[in-house]
Amino acid sequence: MSKIALVQMQPRLGDKAHNLGIVERAIHSTDAEVLAFPEMFLTGYTLRDRYMELAEGLDGPSVRKLVELASEHERWLVVGMPELDPDKSGILYNSALVVSPDAEPETYRKMVLANFGPFEENLYFARGNKMPIFDTPVGRMGVEICFDLFFPEITKLYALEGADMVLCISASPSVTREFFEKILPARAIENTIFMAYANLVGTEQNMTFWGGSQLIGPRGNVKAGGKPFVEGLVKAEIDLSELEVARQFRPTIRETRQDLMERLGEFAEPDDAQ
Repeated sequence: MSKIALVQMQPRLGDKAHNLGIVERAIHSTDAEVLAFPEMFLTGYTLRDRYMELAEGLDGPSVRKLVELASEHERWLVVGMPELDPDKSGILYNSALVVSPDAEPETYRKMVLANFGPFEENLYFARGNKMPIFDTPVGRMGVEICFDLFFPEITKLYALEGADMVLCISASPSVTREFFEKILPARAIENTIFMAYANLVGTEQNMTFWGGSQLIGPRGNVKAGGKPFVEGLVKAEIDLSELEVARQFRPTIRETRQDLMERLGEFAEPDDAQ
């Protein structure tokens, strides 16, 4: 069995060097093959107008450092960051950087931006429109970012395309804790997949993040979890044989109706992702 580590640590707002140090120390503290860090961990979440200043492309210095760490220690790293589009001047994405020991870095770009209450992501970021699946030591893994989790069609598509696990990195404040604690096991059960969740912890400006990082099995059971509001590292083993058992008892993937999925598309707004 392989291991994943969900790193529930507080980044220092705007200090990429400090936050890269946390990544390096986390690597040294665990033998997990895959380490996941929360949404915008590289820079902190509440940057507002500083996103553009601190964003990087895949050839940026922080990304190169993460590639070096992954290669040197033979680990997979998933780190939230503001990504600068190399082909479109001034376009930013709220991204999950995925770095492996022996391949070029890639990103998943948040598909559904939070723009309500205290969230203003539409002011700074463009929407992503690609859903890569990564072949990692803990299985075929899809990635989501925070508010994406509230749209079950995203997780369903990952499952239909063969994902064993969906990793959601997040910047969920304490007021939304109840929702995430309900939705995470629902996504696991309805798709018979592992759900991994890595959330920020600590306070940034007017937001207090609740942590609660956890791994949930394909039958909705919590395999490992971190304490709310406390820094830590959640390490969990992944036994992919659990997927076969879960799918025998509840064949939700096999019974998914293509006609209903197509009808869902009829109600979607035109894709204006950039």
